[in-house]
Amino acid sequence: MPDDALKPFSYVILTLVGEGGAGPHDLVRMMRAGSRPYWASSESHFYAEPKRLAKLGYLEAEAGPGKTRQRTHYSLTEKGREALREWAREPTPFPRVQSEAIVRLLSGDIVEDDAALLASLGALRGELDEIEAGLGGSEVQREGLPHRDRYLRLVNDFGFKLVAAHREWLDEVERELGPKGD
Repeated sequence: MPDDALKPFSYVILTLVGEGGAGPHDLVRMMRAGSRPYWASSESHFYAEPKRLAKLGYLEAEAGPGKTRQRTHYSLTEKGREALREWAREPTPFPRVQSEAIVRLLSGDIVEDDAALLASLGALRGELDEIEAGLGGSEVQREGLPHRDRYLRLVNDFGFKLVAAHREWLDEVERELGPKGD
């Protein structure tokens, strides 16, 4: 893919910058809060991609005062809005799922230790609790974004359902691989 091409993550950044604009630190905060289930990118990408999009004319960068040093605030340009409009009209593919839990479970016949697999997969429950708490926090943040309220509500609903589906799947794995009761 050429360096000037928009990538799926480019649209994430354009969408999160939105009409109100955002700095890279805002984007990372959003990712840490309720958005974690949706982005597989590292925090460094949330700093690098806006710079790239600004160089390509999709975002406008403006330096402003910060607590300790200058901060960059990004705004959508008309080119960025048009790119989002075109992209939103394209058919949506089924989401790519990158699940380490699935691969670990799939290794079960090689590992031959269901108890170890269950312990490994069970650790996912704590992370699901954290994600669910973050989704709850993003419910509060919706109040400050009335223009995005219905979209954020629908996204959060999906997040809660995604967490619930993982919990249900873990219950099933534990029933299947766990010790059989008498």
